Parts: sequence; structure tokens; C-alpha cells
Amino acid sequence: MGELDLLDSDAPIRVVVGFCRVLRAQGLRTPVADVFTFVRALDLLGADRTGSLYWAGRATLVRRPEDIEVYDRAFASYWGLAERDTHNEQDAATHFSSEGLRVDADRDASGSARAGSLSYSRVEVLREKNFAECTPEELAEAMAIMRDMPATEAIRRSHRWRAARSGTRPDIASTIRRSMRSGGEIAHLEAMRRLPRARKVVLVADVSGSMEPYARAILRFAHVVVAGRTRVEAFALGTRLTRITRQLSSRDPDAAMVAASAVVPDWSGGTKLGDGLREFNDRFGIGGMARGSQVVILSDGWDRGDPDELGSQMARLHRVAHQVIWVNPLKASPGYEPLTRGMAAALPYVDRFLPGHNVASLDQLLGALAD
Repeated sequence: MGELDLLDSDAPIRVVVGFCRVLRAQGLRTPVADVFTFVRALDLLGADRTGSLYWAGRATLVRRPEDIEVYDRAFASYWGLAERDTHNEQDAATHFSSEGLRVDADRDASGSARAGSLSYSRVEVLREKNFAECTPEELAEAMAIMRDMPATEAIRRSHRWRAARSGTRPDIASTIRRSMRSGGEIAHLEAMRRLPRARKVVLVADVSGSMEPYARAILRFAHVVVAGRTRVEAFALGTRLTRITRQLSSRDPDAAMVAASAVVPDWSGGTKLGDGLREFNDRFGIGGMARGSQVVILSDGWDRGDPDELGSQMARLHRVAHQVIWVNPLKASPGYEPLTRGMAAALPYVDRFLPGHNVASLDQLLGALAD
């Protein structure tokens, strides 16, 4: 079996990153620099034995003796190994492939180990699995994985200024105040720069009947964004618009989901996207909530309302928002084309059109929100 050059394949790198996320969830500090070192160590050592994989990770990702037990537990769980001595260099041979990672320790009649490909861990499988194809248990696990999503924020320059050594604008008032200490002589020109500020995010989640396979997962994602950021508003949209920001603000995800579901009167009902967006624009958006914001609409585009009304309201929203992102779970389907009347009417006013069918695609959405 040959060694794997991790840098030549994206799939194993994603698996390694997924393992580091599990370590972070267990309380281990794993900076990005250490993750790169782990990847380089595997590139140099090869990954033809689980012992090499184990020791490369332990040497690069574990900083304290008390973290070894946590690392061992996470390693055995993530890589699908049975409870056994992972320190043993005589572990069954393993083989990386671009198809994923799977430990195959079956032996033939002669006792030699058969080369198997390493498959993705359960975490990686659930990250890639379509919510509509998940069993209730798998959907609950996929929603739990979302807790590890980073709470990144897009930063914009505000209209407020503050003193800074490397500022871009002279601070005349501070310069004059400082000159008073030296008899009015200006010995140093003070500077200032704009204060950074998090850009607002508005989530509008379609909870109609056609979105039933995705609605719970999308609501869980909305909770992650609302609870992890400071300037976020969330709405549920079916035949009417319901503001659910306060309900999703709870740190307890289960309590937040129950509270949000309880205040939405039209869950799994019809869809009137144009009417709902008109209410949002009139009551909240145009007056300030959507101005300069990142507006995310999570919907499959199936609409029983007037498509001209939807197009008109999307145009109003697009004029005031920083960017409008439309997340459609159906976009990931092979051969999908946005041919429904609602989707076709909305697309001219959408800056980014993204899928939203699994955990990985919602993670991609977080990256778009950080731009």
C-alpha cells in the first residue's frame, strides 16, 4: 500500500478537519496552524497504519498530558475504531483513498490483512447526507452537529471613528489637546480610523408544507446563527410572517426550537412568499432592518401567490440590502433548474443562489455570510 499525499486530495483533508472539529467540541484547543501541522505530519509519515495516524495527531494536536485521554476517546470514536490499544504500531494496515476513510481489518485464510479503503466517519456521512433522506434519528444527529458551526461575522466599517496609531484620518481634536501639554507645539499628529461593526443578518425561513423535509434543520440552523451572533433577526414565513428572534435567542437548542415552533401558526401550510416579503419590507425591512444587511431567504421557491408581487418585493429588498442570498434545498438535486414561477421571479434580485440540503451546505452559507 502506498502512502497518501494529503495535499493532493481534498476528501482526506475534509476528514482531518472534521476530526479536529470533534476535538474542539470535546474542549481541546486546536488552532488552524496545528491542523496544518497535522496534515503535513501525515504527508511525511504516511497513513498506511492507524498507529501513524494516531501519533501524528497526538504529537501535533495535544498540548497537555491531561488532554491525552480526551484525544484517545475522540480518536477511537471518530475513526470508527473499536476500544483497543490505538498506541500499538501493529494495528491492522489501513489505506487512504479519495473515496473516503474506512478501517478494514478483515483477514483472509492466510491471516494477512486485506487492504481496505478508509471511509468517512459517521459525522462526515451525516454532514453530506440530504436532510430529506435522513431518518428521525439521523436528522437529530445532523442537527446536533450544527452546534460546532463557527459563529463568524461579516465586519463593515461604521460611521464612528476612534483614535488609532495606524489610522487613516488626522484626529485634529486629540492633536490639539495633546499639544497643550507642550505649550501649544504640535510634536505629533494624532490619527483615527473607522470603528469596525458586525453587519446585520436577517433570516427568512420558509416553513410551508413543501419545505417540511428541511424545515426543522433550517430552524436549527437559524438558532445557531441567532444564538451565536449579536445582530441577527429571524422570521418564519408560510402564509404569513412571524418574527421568531426572541424565541431562538435561548442558548438551549431544544427549548429554542420548541418556543419557535409554538409561535408559528402556519407551520407546514401554504406559501405566499410575495405577501410575506411585502409585510417584512413594510414593517421591518425598508425602514431599517434590511438596510445594509445580509438577507437570507431559505425556501424552495414553491409559491401559491402572485409571482409579480414576489418579484416586486424582491426588487425593493435588493435595493436596500448589502446582499440577498437565496438558499434552496432543491438546488442540489441533479438537473435542477429554477423553473417554478416564484423562483424565476425572485432570481434576478438574488446575489447568491446556494443549496441548503445538508449540514455541509449550511456550513457553506456561514462562509458566505462572513464575506
